[in-house]
Amino acid sequence: MQPDKLYYTIGEVANMYKVKHSLIRFWEKEFAIIHLHKSSKGNRLFTKKDLETFEKIYHLVKVRGYTLEGAKKALKVKEELPLVSTSKIIRKEEELKKRLIDLRLKLEQLKQSLH
Repeated sequence: MQPDKLYYTIGEVANMYKVKHSLIRFWEKEFAIIHLHKSSKGNRLFTKKDLETFEKIYHLVKVRGYTLEGAKKALKVKEELPLVSTSKIIRKEEELKKRLIDLRLKLEQLKQSLH
């Protein structure tokens, strides 16, 4: 996210979260808390606040495995952690996942060397 930028295109948002444009459009329709803006050409534009909302939705649905209804409820009652903490959690989870994969590979190599 660039600090001086006011709006982001759907392509930029999709690239940030490594998802398809169709998922961004789907979430935009499903979650009423995302406020759609359009350029004079009709292109979707998202604000920093929308990006924060997308990050929360992404974390709930893709990382934590919530259903859409569960994510909607969590966002509505604000049970989730603040955005800054959520970002840190996502990075930590990714680091842990990589470490676990490395450990699994090392265990498999050790197992094969014993046979």
